[in-house]
Amino acid sequence: MNRHPSGRLTSESCMDIFLDITAVYIDQLWCFIRVLVCIFPSLCWFLNMYSGKRALKDLLARPDNRVCADCGAPDPKWASSNIGVFICLKCSSVHRGLNMHISKVLSVTLDDWSDDQIDSMVEVGGNASANSIYEAYIPQGVSKPRPDAGPEARSQFIRSKYELQEFLKPSLRILSTASKNSFRSSMSTKISDSFRSKASSQQPEGTAEFIGTLKVKVLKGTNLAVRDMLSSDPYVVLKLGKQRVQTAVVKSNLNPVWNEELMLSIPQKYGPIKLEVYDYDTFSADDIMGEVEIDIQSMITSATAFGDVGTFENMQIGRWLKSNDNALLEDSTVNIVDGKVKQLVSLKLQNVESGEIHLELEWMPLDQ
Repeated sequence: MNRHPSGRLTSESCMDIFLDITAVYIDQLWCFIRVLVCIFPSLCWFLNMYSGKRALKDLLARPDNRVCADCGAPDPKWASSNIGVFICLKCSSVHRGLNMHISKVLSVTLDDWSDDQIDSMVEVGGNASANSIYEAYIPQGVSKPRPDAGPEARSQFIRSKYELQEFLKPSLRILSTASKNSFRSSMSTKISDSFRSKASSQQPEGTAEFIGTLKVKVLKGTNLAVRDMLSSDPYVVLKLGKQRVQTAVVKSNLNPVWNEELMLSIPQKYGPIKLEVYDYDTFSADDIMGEVEIDIQSMITSATAFGDVGTFENMQIGRWLKSNDNALLEDSTVNIVDGKVKQLVSLKLQNVESGEIHLELEWMPLDQ
C-alpha cells in the first residue's frame, strides 16, 4: 500500500481500497440475487396460496357460511367446491357418496385448493346465495334435516337437493342422461348463469342507479321498552345508505300497530337495511328503543333467479335462516304470492331490554 512521506494514504491507494470494498459488496449483491432467483417461484407460489386461502377464509367468515348449508350445523369445515357451499362433516360424507361431477368435497383447512376452485366458491357467494337456487322450491311436507338428523334423512334430502334437483326452479333442472362431462357442463352453465344474473341485472344502463324498490310494510311492534314514565311513543326508522324513511308516531303504546308502508330504492351494491325504533319526545332528543339489521340478499337473489314471477303459481322460492348471527325470531321464507315476491320477517330488537318488530317485505324490480 503506497503512502505519502507524511504517512497519509495516496489517492491511488484510496482508490484501490474503494474498488476492493465495492467488489466485496457486488459479490454479496450477486449472491443475494442468485438466492432470490432460486426462491422467487416458491415465493410467488406461497403468496398466491396465501391470497387464495385468505379469500376462502373471508368467505367462510360471512354469517350465512358459519352454518352448514344442508343441515344448519355450526362451524362447517368442509366445502363442495363445484357447488359452492360450506358443509359439516356429516353432510360431507353424503356429498362424497355423490358422483364427483355433482359434488367435489374439500377440507377448508387441510386440502390444497386450486385458484379455479376458490374462484368458483367466491363467484357463487356462499350458502345463502347457493340455497336461494338449490332450495328455491321446497314442497310442503319436506323439511331440511337438523344437525342431529340421522344418516337416512340427511342422505335423502341432500340427494334430492343436488342429485335429483327436486328443489330447483324447473328451468334450471338438467334432465339429460348424457355423459358426466356433458351433465357437469350443462349444470355448471345453467346454475352459474343464474348466479351471474344478479350481477348482470345490477349493471347500470344510462343513468340508472338502482335495481329495484323494496316496499317495507311495518306491521307492528310487541313488548317494546318503556322510555317515558309508564309507556313510550314509538316510531320506526329505516336506513339504507343515505336514504331514511320513518313511520308515524304511536302515542303511549308498547304494542303499537302501524301497518304502514315505507319505500326504499335498492342500489346496485346494497347492504343490510338498518331498522331503529325511537321514543318520540317533545322537549328533548328522542330516545332509542332498539335496533336491528334486515338482510335482503336472500329475497333479491331468489327473485332475480326466478325472473318474471308473474308466470308462477304461489310457492316458496327462498329462505332466510334463523341463526346466532342474526336477530330472526324464526326462519323467514321468501314466497311468490299472487305474482309478487313477499317475505314476512319477525325480528328481536338488539341493544335494548325487550322488544320485537314484525315486517312484510315486497320486492319490485326496476323493470316491473
